[in-house]
Amino acid sequence: MSEPPTEHVSITIDGDTHQVPAGALLIEAAQDNGTYIPRFCWHERMNPVGMCRMCLVEVQSPRGPMLITACTNNVADGMVVDTRNPTVKKAQEAVLEFLLANHPLDCPVCDKGGECPLQDQAFSHGPGESRFVEIKRNYAKPIPISDLVLLDRERCILCARCTRFSDEISGDPLIEFKSRANVTEVNTFPDLPFSSYFSGNTIQICPVGALTSAQYRFRARPWDLQMVESSGLHDTAHPRLSVHVSQNEVLRLVGVDNDATNHGWLSDKDRFGFQYLNSEERLTMPLLRQDGELVETTWADALDRVAERIGLIRDEDGGQAFAVIGGAHGTNEDAYALSKFARVVLETNNVDARLDDALSSHFLAATVDRGLIADIDVADTILLWGPDLKEEHPTLYLRVRRAAQELGVRLIVIHPRATGLDDRASMKVTYRPGGGFALLDEIAEGKHPELRQALSADRVVAIVGQGSFADGPKLAESVAAYVRNKAGSARILPLARRGNIFGALDMGLAPDLLPGRVAPDEPGRAALAESWGESPAARGKDTRAMLEGIDSGEIRFLLLVGADPIRDVPDPRQALLALDSAEYVVSIDLFLNDSNREADVVLPAAGFAEKDGTVTNLEGRVQKVNVIAPIPGQGRPEWAILDDLAERAGRPIGLATAESIAKEISEVAPAYAGITWDHLDWEARDGAVVPLSGSQPLSHIPVALKGDSAPTAPLLLHVGRTLYDDGVMIRHSPSLRTLAPGAVVHLNPDDAKRAGAQDGHPVKVVTSHGEGEFSAVIDEGTPEGVVYVPFNQPGGAPLGTDAVVRVTAVGR
Repeated sequence: MSEPPTEHVSITIDGDTHQVPAGALLIEAAQDNGTYIPRFCWHERMNPVGMCRMCLVEVQSPRGPMLITACTNNVADGMVVDTRNPTVKKAQEAVLEFLLANHPLDCPVCDKGGECPLQDQAFSHGPGESRFVEIKRNYAKPIPISDLVLLDRERCILCARCTRFSDEISGDPLIEFKSRANVTEVNTFPDLPFSSYFSGNTIQICPVGALTSAQYRFRARPWDLQMVESSGLHDTAHPRLSVHVSQNEVLRLVGVDNDATNHGWLSDKDRFGFQYLNSEERLTMPLLRQDGELVETTWADALDRVAERIGLIRDEDGGQAFAVIGGAHGTNEDAYALSKFARVVLETNNVDARLDDALSSHFLAATVDRGLIADIDVADTILLWGPDLKEEHPTLYLRVRRAAQELGVRLIVIHPRATGLDDRASMKVTYRPGGGFALLDEIAEGKHPELRQALSADRVVAIVGQGSFADGPKLAESVAAYVRNKAGSARILPLARRGNIFGALDMGLAPDLLPGRVAPDEPGRAALAESWGESPAARGKDTRAMLEGIDSGEIRFLLLVGADPIRDVPDPRQALLALDSAEYVVSIDLFLNDSNREADVVLPAAGFAEKDGTVTNLEGRVQKVNVIAPIPGQGRPEWAILDDLAERAGRPIGLATAESIAKEISEVAPAYAGITWDHLDWEARDGAVVPLSGSQPLSHIPVALKGDSAPTAPLLLHVGRTLYDDGVMIRHSPSLRTLAPGAVVHLNPDDAKRAGAQDGHPVKVVTSHGEGEFSAVIDEGTPEGVVYVPFNQPGGAPLGTDAVVRVTAVGR
C-alpha cells in the first residue's frame, strides 16, 4: 500500500527559493529546508492551534507585509516569507517577554533545564532582559496529578500540548484547562487522576518542565546522561526509544520519532517499565539447589552440574526427554543461541516461546500478505478482530486510533466486550466468548451485509489475534483467510504477546520451525545442516504438550529461559502441576519467580540495555538494541550462558560474540539473508523488514474453518490481558506495580443484579477449573451473560478458561 505522489509549489524563505509539498504547513516546510522557526505549541504529530504565537513570521500579501503564525498557515505557490527581519524579531521578543513575566527563574533546579525549548529560545530569540519587576505568581508545588506525573503550575505557558495529546492522540481527555484569564491553569478533574496509559508522553512534549516525571524528578541533568537508541520490548510494535543512563543506572526512557513504528509515542509501560533493571532483587549469582534450598555458587559449578545432567538424560532417553520453554524476552541472537542449543546439544525440537496463548507458529512467522504498521495510515478499512489493542499493544492502538480519527479510515472492531477503540469505530460487533467462528460463518453467508461490504474495500488491513481464550487460536487465521479472499488488496498484521516473540519464532523457538522461517523437514534447512550438523527433523511438542509430558514423566529435563509458565499460561493449574512433578528444572532469568523458585539451578541473565543485539517486531522489522548499562553481579547474556553450557556438555555451538551470531544468522537463516549489524547501523537506521527479497520461505495459507456455536452456559468467562498485571517485571517496577487493576470481575448490571453483586463488593466466581474471590465492577461495557476477569492480577485466583458455573455475592 502506498500513497500517491505529492505535488510541489515554489516559495521563498529569507531570500532563498524552495520547492515544497503543496499544502504543507509553513513551519514544517521551512524546517525541512533548513530554516528553524521558533515554536512552543506546535508539534508535528498533533493538529496546529496557534496558541503561543512564537512562530510569527512576515509574509507578503496583496495588502503588503503582514505577520502570520507559521504553524497554522499552509504554503502557497509564490509565497514570500521573512523569518528574520526586525518586525519578526520584535514580535518574538514580545512573546517571550510576556511568557517569562510570571515564569519562575528556577532553571538550575528544573528537570527540564538543559533541554528546555523555553530556555533555549529565551537565549536565541528573547529580548535579553525583562521590564517586569513585579513579584511573580506562586503556586503550591508539585501537584501529583497521577502516580506517574507531577505538575508545577507556575511554569506552564498554556501551550496546550498536554491537553491536545490527551484528547487527539491517546483518547484520554483527563487533563484540561480550568479557570479563565490570568488564572487559567492545566489540571485534572476533581477526584479523577490523569490515569492514562500514555501520560508519560505529556512529560516528554511539555516544552517548559511544567509536567515532570515522579520517577525521574531531581535524578540527573541532561549533561550527566549517556544515551543510546534502542527499541521497547514491552510492546510487539517495538517503539523506538532512547535509553538514558547515569552512573551505570538506567534513569529514563524517551520516545524517538520513528515513522515506521511509534511516531515518538510510548506507553507508560514502555516508558517507566525499566525499573526492574535496577531492582535489588535481581539475580546476581548462579543458584544451585542443595539440601532443598537454593544457594549461591560459582558459574563453573552450576554449569558443570547442568551439563552432567544433560549428558546423563541424553544417553538414557534421547532428545524426547528434554523441553525448552521461553526465549521471547531476549534478543534475536539469544533466541538463535537457544534454538541451536536445543537442536544440537539437547537433540530436541521440544521448543516453544509462545506459552500456549498464541496463534500457530507458521501463521505468526510467515503470514501471507503480511502488512506494515504504516499500511494502517493508507487503508480504506481496518478490521480489528483480536485483543484490546489499548491493553496489549498500546503503541499500535495509537496508530489505529489516529487513522480512524484523523485520516478518515473506516474502523471495524469485533470483540467480546468494550475496548479502547470503540469510540472511534465505524462499526462495533460484540459476540459471546466462544462464538467467533459462528459469527465468521454468518459474515461469510451474508448475514451482516454492511460488514461484508466494508471488508470488500480496495485496501483492507486486518489486525488479527486471540481476542478470547474461549475462541481458540485458529479463529484469527480463519479471519485472515476470509479477508484475503474478500478484499481487493488485503494486508494482515498478526498479533502475539511477549516482547520479541516474532524474533523468537524467526529464530526457531517453536516445535515446527527452524531459524529463518524454515520447517524442520523443508529443503531450506540445508544451510543450517552445514553449520549445525544433523538436527532432529520430527515436529516437537508445544508448551501444553510439554507440560503434559513433564507431568507424565516422559520429559525429564525442563529449561526455562525468561519464562514463568505458572503466571503466564492460560491454565496456570497445569503449569503448577507440571513444575511440581518435574525431575530437573534449569532457569535462566533476571529474578526468582513462581516457576523457578523450586528449580534445581537458576542462572542470572542480562536484561534490556545490558546487551547488544537485534529484535523483530510484528511486521517483521528487524531493529538494533544496544548495550549501555552493566549487568549486575555475575549476570551474563543468554547466548553466552548457552555457549558455555554447550561446551561443557560436549557439543560446542561456537558462539563468540553477539555480532558474530547476527552474521551467522544472516548466513544460515533464509529470511534473514543480508541482515547484518552494519546494514542496520548504516543503511536501515529505521530497521529492515525481512525477508529483504520480499519472498516468504513458508507458504502457510489458512483456510476458513467451520466453528461450533458459542457455549450455551448462562455465564461465559472472558479472560483478557491488561497493560499492567502481576508479571515479574511489573512487580519489580515501583512506578507501575500499583497500577494493576487487581483481583476484579466485570459484570453486566443485569447479571450483577441477579447475583446480588454490588460495585466494589466481593463476589465469588466458580468455574470447573477453580474458584476465587474478586471485587465486583459493574460494567455496561461487558455484555449480559459474560464475566470478564483480567488475567494474572495480584491477589487473583486462577480460573482457567472454562465457562463460569456461578457468580455469587460473598455472604449470600
